[in-house]
Amino acid sequence: MVTPAPEFTEEIAANGGASLMLCFQCGTCTASCPSGKFTAYRTRKLMRAAQLGLKDDTINSEDLWQCTTCYTCSERCPRDVQIVDVVTALRNIAVANGKLYEGHKKVAANLIKVGHTVDNNDKIKALRKELGLPENPPTVMDNAAAKADFDKILNATGFNKLVS
Repeated sequence: MVTPAPEFTEEIAANGGASLMLCFQCGTCTASCPSGKFTAYRTRKLMRAAQLGLKDDTINSEDLWQCTTCYTCSERCPRDVQIVDVVTALRNIAVANGKLYEGHKKVAANLIKVGHTVDNNDKIKALRKELGLPENPPTVMDNAAAKADFDKILNATGFNKLVS
């Protein structure tokens, strides 16, 4: 049996998803979602579970991580529900509860390792060179002092602990 947590909607609002309760389940978000065309992701279903206070179902759902944050749903919502903000709030709550989608863990691990979400592998370096660019972009990837500063930020915010 599923036990609703009525305070969950307040937690969502406190994390940036205050417009959640404006949703009246018209389905525009699901119908316009590019991710939903290729996956089992149904925005409306996720929003309804959140509205009903189904915290465990929501933060444990793989659907939560299928949103690409393209904002199509928010742009088309007739009630001006900021759906991406709600999804972001739900993700933040999930991560705070130790739930993080495996694909996002890999991206975050790369961010910690090299300062970018995508590693600069040999193929990318060769392509950059072919285009007349330096092998490494002029970012933390090519600046040890900037990477050290970036690492300080990751440590200060606790980002490293969230990913491990």
